Amino acid sequence: MIGAIAGDIIGSIYEFDNIKTKKFPLFGKGSTYTDDSIMTIAVADWLLHGGNLVKIMQYYGRKYPSPMGGYGGRFGRWLSEIEPKAYNSWGNGAAMRVSPVGWCFDSLEETLKVARNTAIVTHDHPEGIKGAQATATAIFLARNGKTKEFIKEFIEALFGYDLNRSCDDIRPYYKFDESCQGTVPEAIIAFLESDSYEDAIRLAVSLGGDSDTLACIAGGIAEAFYIYQMPYDIVEEVCRILDVELLKIVEEFRNKYRGLFVHPRWSDPGIVSIVHYPTEEEKKQGTKIMCDDLVDNIEKMRKS
Repeated sequence: MIGAIAGDIIGSIYEFDNIKTKKFPLFGKGSTYTDDSIMTIAVADWLLHGGNLVKIMQYYGRKYPSPMGGYGGRFGRWLSEIEPKAYNSWGNGAAMRVSPVGWCFDSLEETLKVARNTAIVTHDHPEGIKGAQATATAIFLARNGKTKEFIKEFIEALFGYDLNRSCDDIRPYYKFDESCQGTVPEAIIAFLESDSYEDAIRLAVSLGGDSDTLACIAGGIAEAFYIYQMPYDIVEEVCRILDVELLKIVEEFRNKYRGLFVHPRWSDPGIVSIVHYPTEEEKKQGTKIMCDDLVDNIEKMRKS
Protein backbone atom coordinates (compact mmCIF):
# COMPACT_ATOMS: atom_id res chain seq x y z
CA MET A 1 0.00 0.00 0.00
CA ILE A 2 3.01 2.30 0.14
CA GLY A 3 2.38 3.00 -3.54
CA ALA A 4 -0.98 4.55 -2.64
CA ILE A 5 0.53 6.58 0.19
CA ALA A 6 3.32 7.86 -2.04
CA GLY A 7 0.75 8.93 -4.61
CA ASP A 8 -1.20 10.79 -1.96
CA ILE A 9 1.89 12.60 -0.69
CA ILE A 10 3.10 13.50 -4.18
CA GLY A 11 -0.33 14.77 -5.18
CA SER A 12 -0.96 16.64 -1.93
CA ILE A 13 0.43 20.03 -2.97
CA TYR A 14 -1.38 19.94 -6.31
CA GLU A 15 -4.90 19.20 -5.02
CA PHE A 16 -5.78 22.88 -4.80
CA ASP A 17 -3.15 24.07 -7.26
CA ASN A 18 -3.55 21.76 -10.23
CA ILE A 19 -0.69 21.27 -12.65
CA LYS A 20 -1.72 19.99 -16.08
CA THR A 21 1.59 18.48 -17.04
CA LYS A 22 3.73 15.47 -16.14
CA LYS A 23 6.74 17.72 -15.58
CA PHE A 24 6.75 18.65 -11.90
CA PRO A 25 8.86 17.92 -8.80
CA LEU A 26 7.69 14.69 -7.19
CA PHE A 27 8.19 16.14 -3.73
CA GLY A 28 7.91 19.86 -3.20
CA LYS A 29 7.78 22.23 -0.29
CA GLY A 30 4.87 21.15 1.88
CA SER A 31 4.42 17.67 0.40
CA THR A 32 2.85 15.54 3.11
CA TYR A 33 0.26 12.88 3.79
CA THR A 34 -3.44 13.72 3.76
CA ASP A 35 -6.62 12.03 4.93
CA ASP A 36 -6.13 9.53 2.09
CA SER A 37 -3.02 8.07 3.70
CA ILE A 38 -4.39 8.24 7.24
CA MET A 39 -7.50 6.26 6.37
CA THR A 40 -5.55 3.84 4.17
CA ILE A 41 -3.37 3.06 7.17
CA ALA A 42 -6.46 2.75 9.38
CA VAL A 43 -7.81 0.07 7.02
CA ALA A 44 -4.43 -1.68 7.04
CA ASP A 45 -4.41 -1.64 10.85
CA TRP A 46 -7.86 -3.26 10.86
CA LEU A 47 -6.77 -5.93 8.38
CA LEU A 48 -3.69 -6.69 10.47
CA HIS A 49 -5.23 -6.72 13.92
CA GLY A 50 -8.99 -7.02 13.54
CA GLY A 51 -11.43 -5.16 15.74
CA ASN A 52 -14.09 -2.61 14.93
CA LEU A 53 -13.28 -0.77 11.71
CA VAL A 54 -15.39 2.22 12.65
CA LYS A 55 -13.60 2.64 15.98
CA ILE A 56 -10.20 2.24 14.31
CA MET A 57 -11.00 4.87 11.69
CA GLN A 58 -12.26 7.21 14.38
CA TYR A 59 -9.09 6.64 16.39
CA TYR A 60 -6.88 7.67 13.49
CA GLY A 61 -9.14 10.56 12.55
CA ARG A 62 -9.02 11.93 16.07
CA LYS A 63 -5.28 11.35 16.45
CA TYR A 64 -4.66 13.19 13.17
CA PRO A 65 -7.47 15.77 13.23
CA SER A 66 -6.04 18.33 10.81
CA PRO A 67 -4.28 16.69 7.85
CA MET A 68 -3.36 18.73 4.82
CA GLY A 69 -6.60 19.52 2.99
CA GLY A 70 -8.66 18.41 5.97
CA TYR A 71 -11.40 15.79 5.98
CA GLY A 72 -14.59 16.01 3.97
CA GLY A 73 -17.26 17.89 5.92
CA ARG A 74 -19.61 14.97 6.45
CA PHE A 75 -16.79 12.52 7.12
CA GLY A 76 -15.26 14.94 9.60
CA ARG A 77 -18.49 14.94 11.59
CA TRP A 78 -18.71 11.13 11.31
CA LEU A 79 -15.30 10.87 12.96
CA SER A 80 -16.56 12.62 16.09
CA GLU A 81 -19.96 10.95 16.42
CA ILE A 82 -20.60 8.57 19.30
CA GLU A 83 -22.68 6.20 17.20
CA PRO A 84 -21.67 7.00 13.61
CA LYS A 85 -23.83 5.79 10.76
CA ALA A 86 -23.19 5.50 7.05
CA TYR A 87 -24.46 8.50 5.12
CA ASN A 88 -25.09 7.23 1.58
CA SER A 89 -21.95 8.82 0.17
CA TRP A 90 -20.72 8.23 -3.37
CA GLY A 91 -17.52 10.15 -2.70
CA ASN A 92 -14.05 8.94 -3.59
CA GLY A 93 -13.14 8.43 0.07
CA ALA A 94 -14.22 4.80 -0.23
CA ALA A 95 -11.72 4.18 -3.04
CA MET A 96 -8.84 6.18 -1.63
CA ARG A 97 -8.53 4.03 1.53
CA VAL A 98 -9.13 0.54 0.10
CA SER A 99 -5.73 -0.34 -1.39
CA PRO A 100 -4.60 -2.65 1.47
CA VAL A 101 -7.56 -4.94 0.76
CA GLY A 102 -6.20 -5.74 -2.69
CA TRP A 103 -3.13 -7.39 -1.15
CA CYS A 104 -4.68 -9.56 1.54
CA PHE A 105 -6.83 -12.29 0.05
CA ASP A 106 -6.41 -15.30 -2.20
CA SER A 107 -9.72 -14.93 -4.02
CA LEU A 108 -11.42 -12.10 -5.84
CA GLU A 109 -14.68 -12.97 -4.10
CA GLU A 110 -13.16 -12.30 -0.67
CA THR A 111 -11.46 -9.17 -1.97
CA LEU A 112 -14.78 -7.81 -3.23
CA LYS A 113 -16.52 -8.68 0.03
CA VAL A 114 -13.97 -6.97 2.25
CA ALA A 115 -13.68 -3.95 -0.05
CA ARG A 116 -17.43 -3.52 0.32
CA ASN A 117 -17.12 -3.81 4.09
CA THR A 118 -14.53 -1.02 4.19
CA ALA A 119 -16.80 1.23 2.13
CA ILE A 120 -20.20 0.77 3.75
CA VAL A 121 -19.26 2.14 7.16
CA THR A 122 -19.54 5.56 5.49
CA HIS A 123 -19.97 5.23 1.72
CA ASP A 124 -22.95 2.90 1.37
CA HIS A 125 -24.16 4.43 -1.90
CA PRO A 126 -23.79 1.94 -4.81
CA GLU A 127 -21.23 4.20 -6.51
CA GLY A 128 -19.16 4.45 -3.34
CA ILE A 129 -19.14 0.68 -2.95
CA LYS A 130 -18.35 0.18 -6.64
CA GLY A 131 -15.41 2.58 -6.50
CA ALA A 132 -13.86 0.71 -3.58
CA GLN A 133 -14.43 -2.68 -5.17
CA ALA A 134 -13.07 -1.61 -8.55
CA THR A 135 -9.89 -0.24 -6.98
CA ALA A 136 -9.31 -3.34 -4.86
CA THR A 137 -10.05 -5.57 -7.86
CA ALA A 138 -7.49 -3.80 -10.02
CA ILE A 139 -4.85 -4.25 -7.31
CA PHE A 140 -5.79 -7.91 -6.85
CA LEU A 141 -5.51 -8.59 -10.57
CA ALA A 142 -2.27 -6.65 -10.92
CA ARG A 143 -0.52 -8.45 -8.08
CA ASN A 144 -1.64 -11.76 -9.56
CA GLY A 145 0.16 -11.06 -12.80
CA LYS A 146 -2.70 -10.04 -15.10
CA THR A 147 -1.91 -7.87 -18.09
CA LYS A 148 -3.14 -4.32 -18.46
CA GLU A 149 -5.45 -5.42 -21.26
CA PHE A 150 -6.97 -8.07 -19.00
CA ILE A 151 -7.36 -5.62 -16.10
CA LYS A 152 -9.00 -3.03 -18.37
CA GLU A 153 -11.48 -5.45 -19.89
CA PHE A 154 -12.29 -7.06 -16.54
CA ILE A 155 -12.96 -3.73 -14.80
CA GLU A 156 -15.08 -2.51 -17.70
CA ALA A 157 -17.14 -5.70 -17.73
CA LEU A 158 -17.63 -5.99 -13.98
CA PHE A 159 -18.10 -2.33 -13.05
CA GLY A 160 -19.19 -0.64 -16.27
CA TYR A 161 -16.50 2.07 -16.22
CA ASP A 162 -15.51 3.68 -19.51
CA LEU A 163 -11.77 3.12 -19.78
CA ASN A 164 -11.57 3.78 -23.53
CA ARG A 165 -10.11 7.25 -23.06
CA SER A 166 -6.59 8.58 -22.77
CA CYS A 167 -5.13 11.02 -20.29
CA ASP A 168 -4.73 13.49 -23.15
CA ASP A 169 -8.48 13.18 -23.79
CA ILE A 170 -9.34 13.75 -20.13
CA ARG A 171 -6.83 16.42 -19.11
CA PRO A 172 -8.14 19.54 -20.94
CA TYR A 173 -11.65 19.28 -19.52
CA TYR A 174 -11.13 17.54 -16.18
CA LYS A 175 -11.99 19.49 -13.04
CA PHE A 176 -12.20 18.73 -9.34
CA ASP A 177 -14.57 15.81 -8.87
CA GLU A 178 -14.95 14.20 -5.47
CA SER A 179 -17.20 11.37 -6.67
CA CYS A 180 -16.06 7.80 -7.11
CA GLN A 181 -17.53 7.70 -10.59
CA GLY A 182 -15.57 10.82 -11.53
CA THR A 183 -12.28 9.73 -9.96
CA VAL A 184 -11.76 5.96 -10.05
CA PRO A 185 -12.00 5.47 -13.86
CA GLU A 186 -9.60 8.36 -14.46
CA ALA A 187 -7.10 6.98 -11.94
CA ILE A 188 -7.28 3.54 -13.54
CA ILE A 189 -6.72 5.08 -16.98
CA ALA A 190 -3.60 6.84 -15.66
CA PHE A 191 -2.29 3.48 -14.49
CA LEU A 192 -3.18 1.72 -17.75
CA GLU A 193 -1.38 4.37 -19.80
CA SER A 194 1.76 4.38 -17.66
CA ASP A 195 5.08 2.71 -18.35
CA SER A 196 6.35 2.73 -14.74
CA TYR A 197 5.20 3.43 -11.20
CA GLU A 198 6.47 6.99 -11.35
CA ASP A 199 4.82 7.56 -14.72
CA ALA A 200 1.47 6.43 -13.32
CA ILE A 201 1.74 9.02 -10.55
CA ARG A 202 2.78 11.78 -12.93
CA LEU A 203 -0.10 10.97 -15.28
CA ALA A 204 -2.63 10.94 -12.44
CA VAL A 205 -1.46 14.26 -11.02
CA SER A 206 -1.35 15.82 -14.49
CA LEU A 207 -5.08 15.31 -14.91
CA GLY A 208 -5.79 17.97 -12.30
CA GLY A 209 -8.85 17.70 -10.10
CA ASP A 210 -8.50 15.87 -6.79
CA SER A 211 -4.83 15.21 -7.46
CA ASP A 212 -3.85 13.46 -4.25
CA THR A 213 -6.73 11.00 -4.45
CA LEU A 214 -6.22 10.32 -8.16
CA ALA A 215 -2.54 9.59 -7.49
CA CYS A 216 -3.37 7.57 -4.38
CA ILE A 217 -5.67 5.24 -6.34
CA ALA A 218 -3.40 5.03 -9.39
CA GLY A 219 -0.37 4.53 -7.16
CA GLY A 220 -1.94 1.64 -5.30
CA ILE A 221 -2.62 -0.20 -8.55
CA ALA A 222 0.75 0.69 -10.07
CA GLU A 223 2.63 -0.61 -7.04
CA ALA A 224 0.97 -3.99 -7.48
CA PHE A 225 1.64 -4.09 -11.23
CA TYR A 226 5.22 -2.79 -11.23
CA ILE A 227 6.06 -5.03 -8.31
CA TYR A 228 9.36 -4.20 -6.59
CA GLN A 229 10.02 -1.48 -9.15
CA MET A 230 9.10 1.53 -7.05
CA PRO A 231 12.11 3.86 -7.06
CA TYR A 232 13.92 3.64 -3.75
CA ASP A 233 14.12 7.41 -3.37
CA ILE A 234 10.31 7.62 -3.43
CA VAL A 235 9.94 4.93 -0.78
CA GLU A 236 12.65 6.57 1.33
CA GLU A 237 10.95 9.97 1.17
CA VAL A 238 7.58 8.49 2.12
CA CYS A 239 9.14 6.80 5.13
CA ARG A 240 10.76 10.09 6.12
CA ILE A 241 7.49 12.02 5.91
CA LEU A 242 5.24 9.57 7.77
CA ASP A 243 5.28 9.79 11.54
CA VAL A 244 6.39 6.86 13.67
CA GLU A 245 2.95 5.38 14.37
CA LEU A 246 1.82 5.50 10.76
CA LEU A 247 5.10 4.11 9.50
CA LYS A 248 4.92 1.25 11.98
CA ILE A 249 1.66 0.00 10.41
CA VAL A 250 3.03 0.45 6.90
CA GLU A 251 6.10 -1.63 7.71
CA GLU A 252 4.08 -4.30 9.51
CA PHE A 253 1.73 -4.59 6.54
CA ARG A 254 4.58 -4.78 4.03
CA ASN A 255 6.32 -7.46 6.06
CA LYS A 256 3.18 -9.58 6.24
CA TYR A 257 1.85 -9.25 2.70
CA ARG A 258 4.87 -8.46 0.56
CA GLY A 259 7.41 -10.98 1.69
CA LEU A 260 9.66 -12.99 -0.57
CA PHE A 261 7.83 -14.41 -3.59
CA VAL A 262 8.15 -14.83 -7.31
CA HIS A 263 5.81 -12.48 -9.12
CA PRO A 264 3.56 -14.40 -11.56
CA ARG A 265 4.16 -11.88 -14.34
CA TRP A 266 7.84 -12.78 -14.48
CA SER A 267 8.53 -15.44 -17.09
CA ASP A 268 12.11 -16.10 -15.99
CA PRO A 269 12.00 -18.49 -13.01
CA GLY A 270 15.58 -17.62 -12.13
CA ILE A 271 14.91 -14.01 -11.19
CA VAL A 272 13.88 -13.35 -7.62
CA SER A 273 13.63 -10.00 -5.91
CA ILE A 274 13.28 -9.08 -2.27
CA VAL A 275 13.02 -5.86 -0.32
CA HIS A 276 16.06 -5.30 1.83
CA TYR A 277 17.97 -2.47 3.44
CA PRO A 278 20.29 -1.21 0.68
CA THR A 279 23.81 0.08 1.12
CA GLU A 280 24.61 3.75 0.69
CA GLU A 281 25.96 3.02 -2.77
CA GLU A 282 22.75 1.23 -3.73
CA LYS A 283 20.70 4.17 -2.46
CA LYS A 284 22.65 6.54 -4.69
CA GLN A 285 22.15 4.33 -7.70
CA GLY A 286 18.45 3.94 -6.93
CA THR A 287 18.44 0.48 -8.45
CA LYS A 288 16.24 -2.47 -7.75
CA ILE A 289 18.30 -5.15 -6.07
CA MET A 290 18.09 -8.55 -7.68
CA CYS A 291 19.13 -11.33 -5.32
CA ASP A 292 20.49 -14.02 -7.60
CA ASP A 293 22.05 -15.89 -4.69
CA LEU A 294 18.55 -16.86 -3.50
CA VAL A 295 17.62 -18.66 -6.72
CA ASP A 296 18.76 -22.09 -5.51
CA ASN A 297 16.68 -21.79 -2.35
CA ILE A 298 13.62 -20.73 -4.32
CA GLU A 299 14.01 -23.68 -6.66
CA LYS A 300 14.16 -26.01 -3.66
CA MET A 301 10.97 -24.48 -2.24
CA ARG A 302 9.17 -24.95 -5.56
CA LYS A 303 10.12 -28.61 -5.76
CA SER A 304 9.25 -29.39 -2.13
